[in-house]
Amino acid sequence: MNTASTVSHVKHFDAIIIGTGQAGPSLAARFAGAGKTVAIIERNKFGGTCVNTGCTPTKTLVASAYAIHVARRGAEYGFSLDDIRVDMTRVKARKDAISGRSSKGVEEWLRGTKNCTVIQGQASFQLPNTVAVNDEVLQADKIYINVGGRARIPDMPGIRDVPFLTNSSMMDIDFLPKHFIIVGGSYVGLEFAQIYRRFGSEVTIVEMGPRLIGREDEDVSQAVREIVEAEGIQIRLNAKCISLSKRDGGVAVGLTCEEGPPEVVGTHVLLAVGRIPNTSDLGLDRAGVATDHHGYIIVDDELQTNVPGIWALGDCNGRGAFTHTSYNDYEIVADNLFNADHRRVSDRIQAYALYIDPPLGRCGMTEAEVRNSGRRVLAAKYPMSRVSRAYEKGETQGFIKICVDAETKHILGAAILGVGGDEVVHVLLDVMYAKAPYTVIQRAMHIHPTVAEYLPVVLAKLEPFA
Repeated sequence: MNTASTVSHVKHFDAIIIGTGQAGPSLAARFAGAGKTVAIIERNKFGGTCVNTGCTPTKTLVASAYAIHVARRGAEYGFSLDDIRVDMTRVKARKDAISGRSSKGVEEWLRGTKNCTVIQGQASFQLPNTVAVNDEVLQADKIYINVGGRARIPDMPGIRDVPFLTNSSMMDIDFLPKHFIIVGGSYVGLEFAQIYRRFGSEVTIVEMGPRLIGREDEDVSQAVREIVEAEGIQIRLNAKCISLSKRDGGVAVGLTCEEGPPEVVGTHVLLAVGRIPNTSDLGLDRAGVATDHHGYIIVDDELQTNVPGIWALGDCNGRGAFTHTSYNDYEIVADNLFNADHRRVSDRIQAYALYIDPPLGRCGMTEAEVRNSGRRVLAAKYPMSRVSRAYEKGETQGFIKICVDAETKHILGAAILGVGGDEVVHVLLDVMYAKAPYTVIQRAMHIHPTVAEYLPVVLAKLEPFA
């Protein structure tokens, strides 16, 4: 591009934001509300991964699958339904309506915001303070990159010969796969596996590692495996050499496992083997923005890149892969800029959930990390089968596990796998942020009957690690 010949067409803003995921729109509104001019650029659907192909649509599918699952268990609760049929067209329509409402809401919010210019197209850096999009050239002293990520497509044998699905293309499915093979036994793979098993598909999970969700403790992985296997999901672990090939109108997934046949034949395959950032087509080299070998933009503790005036927020910075970490990135940047605060990424405590049923709520360190830390530690584990609320609901799978520092009495980490685990974990998380001792919870009076009321019970059973 001949910048000199187009200098008269350059549009100047106080800030430019690339991407409308969880961080970008709120930051744009913050700038606009402060009387600053801001341009926000989106090349695809407004709202990013979360509202279009991530949290919102998948948790909508989880809800449909849960309702169907409970209906099938009607006899346990004192009722019966003679003919339970899953209408995938209606399931998809419900998902699309909820997801579409969220995406449309983000777009209307931005377009209706004073001082905010919305531009649709592919953004590309020309200089550290200059971005081209469509036939426009934009300049600003502050540029924020919020471009998210997408499913990683591994270079496995047969990948170009067989049609496959990702979490994004899954959103277009309005039918029930006869036999769904899911490559990847972590969060995305497990959620889709249980969803489609409950819808009625035969499901096989193929995982390269020796256990599911390898980042979690072994007892968590084993309990999750038992939960999904109890619903008829087949698990194939230690699949070291995965390959794809066409077979009988479907797809064969080749694997070498310690046990079981050398391949699984199904009708459809989903690849759920990780994510990569959407950074390769931004022209980051022209701005001098540094990335790591995976393409993630390198940022400091306040989310600034190596180039003054450029920040990276959300999944593309490798500092968190969740909606809540992306939104927290916005809060850090905005408070530091507008409130003269000094918030940092390192201040936050790791927390996330796995939305199988029952869900896994996680905060802080795993037991394995705690054991490796060299601290004197107290720990307790309590089965959900002894939690009255879980027993009353007929959902007794899982357990509560908490680790605390024996000297400071601070909570180091917890896993709550069971009914309400994704909500109850916040009781612990908030006390961790307050840097208060676990005895605050232990001495609290909670409401009966709830799952949270058992946290004091669990904490009363703390003992040194065996």
